[in-house]
Parts: sequence; structure tokens; C-alpha cells
Amino acid sequence: MTAPQTQGWHARLAELGIRLPPVAAPVASYVPAVRSGQLVFTSGQLPFVDGGLRRTGKVGGSVDPEDAAHDAKVCVLNALAAVDELVGLDSVVRVVRVVGYVASAEGFTGQPRVVNGASELLGRIFGEAGQHARSAVGVAELPLGAPVEVELTVELRA
Repeated sequence: MTAPQTQGWHARLAELGIRLPPVAAPVASYVPAVRSGQLVFTSGQLPFVDGGLRRTGKVGGSVDPEDAAHDAKVCVLNALAAVDELVGLDSVVRVVRVVGYVASAEGFTGQPRVVNGASELLGRIFGEAGQHARSAVGVAELPLGAPVEVELTVELRA
């Protein structure tokens, strides 16, 4: 489903019943998002809700892959909140790239399925403008024991 850009992304979020959370406070020495030219790069976003992690652990171990896919959606909303605070979400033309990191139990190889949570939500929000390049990477550990972390690159109107 393609979301018409003329209505604005905030209107699309409202139509979907989605509210952006407050921007998550950085857990180290960095900023949530940076603009360079017509691109915005977000820092890796963890699945923070109300200032705390939804869960900790390794996917394929103590964390179910479906729960981790839901966490990836939370990460995307946190990333979109960072974009919105920096430049305004309605200035986004398209999602360019998604990188998802999945804290993986030994032998777990379903990282793409977990990061699909992020990709599918971006598709619901942005339609064709949400189609993006992507990496889904399995890692040994993530900050604070988070099961997933997502970063976005978006393109802005000229």
C-alpha cells in the first residue's frame, strides 16, 4: 500500500493509530540523528519504551524471534522520532537504508526475519517510499543487553 506523500507522514501515522515516542536519550556520547546534505542518519536505536528496555537477552535463546521483531518496530519508531525532532518527519522523501543488529544466541540464523519487523512497519507508514536497502546482522552483544538495535538513513526533500 502506498501512502500518498501529499498528506504528510504525521497524518499517515495518525491514520495508522501510531504515535511517535519522545526521542530516546543517548546512552553514551553521541546524538540521536545527524543531517548531512539531503540525508539524515540516525544512531542505532534500542527498543526503549518509557525510558527503559522492553526486554533483554539473546534472540533464539531467552528472546523469541517474534518478540524481537516487535522490538525492531519499536526501534524504528524511536529512529523516526529522532528524525522528526531534527528535521521534521514531513520533510522525508524516502527511507534509503535500514541496518538491524540482532543479539543472537549461538546457532540463531533468523536475523532477516527479526529485522523484517522494522522493514514491514516502514512499508506500512511510507508505502513505496519505505522500500529500502538493508542489512540484518547477528552480533554477540548489544548495549544494555538489548536484543535488537536499528538505525535508519532517510532522504529529505531538496
